[in-house]
Amino acid sequence: MVMSRGVIGWADLGPVTGSAPAKRRPVVVVQSNSFNRSSVGTVIALSLTSNTSLADVPGNVFVPSAASGLAKDSVVVVTRCSTVDRSDVTLNGSLMPAYLMSEIDAGLRLVLDL
Repeated sequence: MVMSRGVIGWADLGPVTGSAPAKRRPVVVVQSNSFNRSSVGTVIALSLTSNTSLADVPGNVFVPSAASGLAKDSVVVVTRCSTVDRSDVTLNGSLMPAYLMSEIDAGLRLVLDL
C-alpha cells in the first residue's frame, strides 16, 4: 500500500510531552494526495486512541475496529495533528472508509475554523 489520504498506519510520535500525542500509536493520514505523491518527506496525520470516551469531544470521530483494521475500537482525535517523517510511518494496509473520512474532514473544519 502506498501513502495516501485515509491510510491508517503506525507512527512513533516521540516522548510524552504534556497532553500531546506520543509514543508509537495508530494514525490516519489526512494530507492531500498531491502532497503524498510529491517529494515532500513528511506526512500530516491525526492520532487515534483506544480511549473511546474521547468520542464525545466535538469534532472527534469514533472508529469501529472493523473499519480500521485495528485490534480495538478507536477515536480519531482531530486536535492531535502531527507532521511525521514518512519513514516513521508503518502502514497497516487499511484505508479509512469514506463515510468516516467525511466525519474527520468535518472535525478538522470545526477545529481549524475553516
